[in-house]
Amino acid sequence: VQLQASGGGLVQAGGSLRLSCVASGTIYRIGDVGWYRQTPGKQRELVARINRNGGTHYADSVKDRFTISRDDAKKTAYLEMSSLMPEDTAVYYCNAEIFSPPWDTFWGQGTQVTVSS
Repeated sequence: VQLQASGGGLVQAGGSLRLSCVASGTIYRIGDVGWYRQTPGKQRELVARINRNGGTHYADSVKDRFTISRDDAKKTAYLEMSSLMPEDTAVYYCNAEIFSPPWDTFWGQGTQVTVSS
């Protein structure tokens, strides 16, 4: 199983980006999916998470600006980011619990998001 994250780039403050995370391989079920981000010298932090029923959780710093969604038929998760701020600059990683079997946790390779002021 592999996760491929894409959609990062350079954007001005106030702009928007949409990240995608595509899962491939032998996949029977996809459990919780999350987006995390990391900046140099800091721990990776949770940005948003979505469960199989569509229930979502967001970090306080991104509430009302970011939206996580999933399309299990396409084995793809998304992170819609709007009103981006320079402090959102980071490498963004997707993470998913996948029954391959067995259940395991997988990480994508990361995609860089840079927000200029």
